[in-house]
Parts: sequence; structure tokens; C-alpha cells
Amino acid sequence: METKKIMWMLKKDLMVLWRHKPRLMSLLLFPIIMITLFGYGMGGSLENIPVVLVEQSEGPITDQSVEAIHNMSLYDVKAVMDDPDKAREMVEKGEAKAAIVLPPDYEDLQTTSQKDVVLYVDSSDQMASQAIIPATQGLFNQISSELGIKRMEMMGTASNGIGVNSTPVNPNQAPRLSTSLQNVFYSINFQIDKLYGDIDYIDFLVPAVLAMTVMFSCMFGMGESIAGERERGELARLFMTPTSVSTVVGGKIISKLIIETGRALILIIAAILLFGIVIKGGMGLTLFLLVLSALCFVGFGIMISARVGTQEDYMQMVMPFTMPMMFVSGVFYPLETMPWIFQQVAYLVPLTYANNALRSVMLKGAGIGDIWLEVLVLVGFTALFFALGVTKFNRDI
Repeated sequence: METKKIMWMLKKDLMVLWRHKPRLMSLLLFPIIMITLFGYGMGGSLENIPVVLVEQSEGPITDQSVEAIHNMSLYDVKAVMDDPDKAREMVEKGEAKAAIVLPPDYEDLQTTSQKDVVLYVDSSDQMASQAIIPATQGLFNQISSELGIKRMEMMGTASNGIGVNSTPVNPNQAPRLSTSLQNVFYSINFQIDKLYGDIDYIDFLVPAVLAMTVMFSCMFGMGESIAGERERGELARLFMTPTSVSTVVGGKIISKLIIETGRALILIIAAILLFGIVIKGGMGLTLFLLVLSALCFVGFGIMISARVGTQEDYMQMVMPFTMPMMFVSGVFYPLETMPWIFQQVAYLVPLTYANNALRSVMLKGAGIGDIWLEVLVLVGFTALFFALGVTKFNRDI
């Protein structure tokens, strides 16, 4: 081995890296971004899940229950109201993950009848509902026990001795007496209404995985399609002919969309056949969202590749966007598991809106009127990316 030549090769590679500032910045920042996302974003504890409360009674018991809910870090109480239908509608619209409804007779300790506390939960967010249901049930079990003790004290059970007095008890009356005592002690009947039925984690995961797959395919594909052809000299030869930038970009868009539409169909069919996924909304709307997402990420790829000269530069520049986008957009975990700053960043990336729209259609059966905001944002991102890509396209690199 020739040590001197090896050192010259090392120096040459380091000088090339220094001259390519985007590649150098990506090399330095990407590991920091990834370890931060893994440390703070993956598998954190669920907190600050948006919920609404319905109070249909007034009094100390209601106040104490509401205070207990406010004190739990799991909940972020967005509203307190007296209309159960409006609360349910907020959950259906995605403004809250759950609604806790306290009944009108919640303050009545005179009767032995149980009080029906209802939990409306957005079961399409499988991980959030898994956290909300047991926590809320445990809270009201505790409240029920405390109310039962208060009720027994009010009825004088401690002194009169229900079921434990000196008078012999008829064996035939014992079960009825036990049931009565149980009704006194367990004062709350907790009811769970899963608005979209039982949804498994795979059902929650598939829509976002579809969007993520489209993102990776489009963005990495554009690296080979434009940056790769530029590196091989194919674009230079193409621009020697009377061909405009818009024609080249338009041709790349159309060819990529045809490929991605076919890929989207394959993804949907595979999800249905392999995992038994049921699309509650329209198949046409689902396909439209996948194609719109593909168009958006193709635009992103064109925007990045417009100013780079090699495929390696493109990959180094695109990785700090694609990988963090995958983690902060709620593909694998709900946004509530992430720190507040990551939750805000999530709404600055298009994959979040693609995930939300596909989950709404596939899991909730939403129509275009229910996801118009997500569609509008994706169209806006697409227009922005293409405008920057076409105007900044450097045909001379």
C-alpha cells in the first residue's frame, strides 16, 4: 500500500465534502436529528389528549370529578359543556379524542340506582383510545367507590347494619340483599361508546404506511430521475434540443404519477388481501388522496433536485427531510406521544395531512367534505413545491 497516495485520496474526499456545503451540513445534522427524534418522539407516554366534558348537573360531586379529570396529565380538557350531542359531534369531527358525559342525576345520592357515565371515544386513533378507556374507567371506579361509601353513610348502613344485623336472614333473600348492597356501593355504571368500532393497531397503521411508502418512492425516485440523469449527462443532452424546463418537469411529473398510481393500487389491494383492511370510505377517494400525496412529494423531489448536480448530493439533502417527517407525522405513534415542539412541527410537513386524510377516509368513512382542509393543504404544498422547483431549476449544472 502507498501511504502517501492514500493520504492524498483522503484529502481529496474531505475537500470535495467541504466544497459541497449542503452535503456537509446534512452529514453533521442528520445524526443529531435522528437521535433526537428517537429519544423524544418514539414510544413516549401519552399525555395531553384532547377531551371534552359534559356536565348535566351541578354540585360538589360534579366539581370534584371535573377537578380530578383536569388534574390528570393524560387529558387536555378542551371544553366543558352541557350538550352530549355537541360533545359527540366534536369527537366525530376530530376536535377531541373523547367526550366524558356526566348524567343529570350525578349528584343524587338518595337512590340506589346506578348513574350512567358515558365515554364517547374516537376509536380510529387506536393508541389514544387504548390509553383513554382504562384510565377513565379506573378514575370512575374510584369515584364510584367513594360515592358508595358516602351513600352508605347517608343511609345509615354502618349503624343499622345492612345484611349484618342480629335478625336471621332468609337464605332465599341473601342474593337479593347482596345485589342491593352492590348497587349501593358501585354507584356508577361506566359505558364506552367506540364511535368507529373496534380498531386494531394494524388498521391504524396501514393508512399512514401507504402515505409513507408513496413519500419515499416519489422522493427517492426523483433523485434518480433528475439528479441521476443530470449526473450521467442525459439532461444536458436533452437541453441541447429546443426543450423547455417546464416540458422536462411536466414529463417527469406525468411519468411518475402513472407509476405511483399503479403502485398505490397495488398497496391498497395488498393491504386488503394480506391484513383484511376494510376501507369504510370510498375507494375512489382513497386512491385520489394517494395520487395527490404522490404529486405533492414528486414536487418536493423536484424542488430539492433543481439545484443539485449529483444523485449523492440529492440523497444527502433529502434524507434530513424524509426521515424526520416519517417520525413526527404520526405514522407509528400518535402525535400526543411527542414533545410539544414536535407536535407543532408535525403540522408543517405534508405527510401529517396525508396521514390524517387517509385515516379519516379508511377508518371513519369520511367524505371529501370532512377532509377538505387536509386536501387544501396538500394542494397548497404541491403548488409551492412545483413553483420553487420550476423557477429554481438549474439546467446548466
